[in-house]
Amino acid sequence: MIAGKWIRFPGNLIQTPIIFYQNKLLMLIIDVKENESIDRALKRYKRKHRDAKVMQQIRQKQHYTKPSIERRKQVLKAVYKLKKQQQAE
Repeated sequence: MIAGKWIRFPGNLIQTPIIFYQNKLLMLIIDVKENESIDRALKRYKRKHRDAKVMQQIRQKQHYTKPSIERRKQVLKAVYKLKKQQQAE
């Protein structure tokens, strides 16, 4: 889970712990360049945060889902996509 955020300025890093993955804590690290505004650096941080799917991982880890249910959801999603694709044609 996200424990906290650290922002060190000017000149070094913006970093945030993401989540444990295979017993390792992954971090989002943003190198702040010289003469770069805080807004620009935060924009890059937010984009990286969104692309890393941090919130999606946190929501999935809130409760346990059996593997059989996960597979069932994947199959139902594939069937839905196939039907949508066939309707478009």
